[in-house]
Amino acid sequence: MLSRKQKIILKKLFSIFSVVRGYNVAVVVLAQYLASIFIFGSHLRALDVVLNFHLFLIILSSSFAIASGYIINNFYDSEKDLINRPNKYNIDRFVSKATQFRIYFALNFLSAGLAFIVSWRAAVFISVYIFLIWFYSHKLKKFPIIGNLTASLLVVLPFFEILMYFKNLSFGIFVHAAFLYLIILIREMVKDLENLSGDFANNYQTIPVRFGIKTAKRIITFLTILTIVPAVILIHYFEIGYMAYYFYFSLVMLMIFIFQLWQSKTKKAYNALHVSLKLLLILGILSIVLIDPKVILHGKQLIQPLI
Repeated sequence: MLSRKQKIILKKLFSIFSVVRGYNVAVVVLAQYLASIFIFGSHLRALDVVLNFHLFLIILSSSFAIASGYIINNFYDSEKDLINRPNKYNIDRFVSKATQFRIYFALNFLSAGLAFIVSWRAAVFISVYIFLIWFYSHKLKKFPIIGNLTASLLVVLPFFEILMYFKNLSFGIFVHAAFLYLIILIREMVKDLENLSGDFANNYQTIPVRFGIKTAKRIITFLTILTIVPAVILIHYFEIGYMAYYFYFSLVMLMIFIFQLWQSKTKKAYNALHVSLKLLLILGILSIVLIDPKVILHGKQLIQPLI
């Protein structure tokens, strides 16, 4: 049996894990390594990529920055989460705001320090990234459209840092990035529908709050149809191996998503759409192992790292 003190410690550890969204950070780390092995660094041996110490530092640095971003985002969203996510709000309260801030600054310091070991350019990149996360959480997320665009960009930027490290530029990689960005952008807009009550109560000028639910659904529908473009390009113009089946599956799922979007009217229904997009992203990450490395041969390849 655990003592009362041990139970409190476990609750606080679980609370910290919840605040920094440890599960999301773990998924990003997995995605970064898979992308490094099968896409960005596919001209190298897989073992050389996995054992690359500088790559490890870059991924660890970005993980700390992402975790700290969740902390500061949680701080600014606390009143909104009380309405939208009361269970998560209660879990996060096990750790005081003062402790969360100490962890936030410690993670940012470690993130910049680890990046500096790689190079001063990497340190500048991660420092700018940390600032953008704070600026988004403090200001931008309350504005329609720009908040969604910025949130999606912040998810993609850590992958851009790895791309710059391998200095492997190709059209195929940017088409992949376009597909990923659009799916994330759609997910962010669905979250706005899901969180409508809390956003409205706290004067967050999201698209559903500012322009209405129907307008938000029209924009999401347009973006979903637009997502078909990079998927079709990847299927028909690049040798991506068995990952093509993932994009065929995505096309079917996106059509079903549009139908379900217009049928949805409740928070629970929007949450189901949000979860479906998250699962589509996770499935896409796992499908990277099926890709044909020759997909990047159409672009410029330089083995020497940039940062």
